Amino acid sequence: MEWVKCLQRAIDYMEEHLEDAIDYEEIGRQAYSSSFHFQRVFHMISGYSVGEYIRNRRLTLAGVELSTENVKVIDVALKYGYNSPESFSRAFTKFHGITPAQAKNGNVNLKSFSRISVKLILEGGTAMDYRIEKREAFQVIAKRASYEGGGEIASKNIHNTWETCIKDGTIQTLAGYVNPKNVFGGAIVGISFADCNAGDFDYAIAAAYTGGSVAEGLTIEEIPANTWAIFPCTGKMPEAFTELWKKIYTEFFPASKYQPAGGFCIEVYPSDEVYRNDFHCEIWFSVEEK
Repeated sequence: MEWVKCLQRAIDYMEEHLEDAIDYEEIGRQAYSSSFHFQRVFHMISGYSVGEYIRNRRLTLAGVELSTENVKVIDVALKYGYNSPESFSRAFTKFHGITPAQAKNGNVNLKSFSRISVKLILEGGTAMDYRIEKREAFQVIAKRASYEGGGEIASKNIHNTWETCIKDGTIQTLAGYVNPKNVFGGAIVGISFADCNAGDFDYAIAAAYTGGSVAEGLTIEEIPANTWAIFPCTGKMPEAFTELWKKIYTEFFPASKYQPAGGFCIEVYPSDEVYRNDFHCEIWFSVEEK
């Protein structure tokens, strides 16, 4: 299914379940994606996390109901997922700038956060560099971490994982496995896994593996055969990286014959000079034809 339709399908699902507990895994399934991958893409495209979007939409609807209907604050609070009137009041006041009681009195200004509708807008004739490669299965040696809470705090956790691996020597250990003739050349990579448990996401820092002893704390991970769309990225990090992600989803996928396959996403870092304004890396997406 075309990714734009998948994204809209997931948003429609969120809208239809604003009164229910947030099921991040099911939201991802609606987009034929992993929970982590969908949340990461949604945030990069919309500027909001899934949780922020749902919270803002709930508070918008709660404001409308309190100001136009004869309802109790506690009933509205429970309806939109708050365990107490106090927690609801704090969130409501922060969003609208007035208390729920003031909203009930009417004649007040409320904030409105509108529903997202995905539209394809073609802008400029900018060119994107990419290549398509079909690769057989291969192995990596990795420091893999699993995080709870879906992709809501993905960027922070990924950053912390890299910082920890730099400080504890894991990066240096992985560098010992690097071979310029391997699939990633002389690069260390970051891998986002799609096959994680509901509500979790897995991420690994890794190097291509072709045999030999496995250092303590590392694991061997199998990357299945895939078709990969590979995008070069040059610029200041993380701004250039984030901008490329947006372009891939707003320009490349809508206009190409490919769509995300719901599998792995690999970040390829040929060097550790990430402070450079002309730093070069790559993003590998597992893809399939539409």
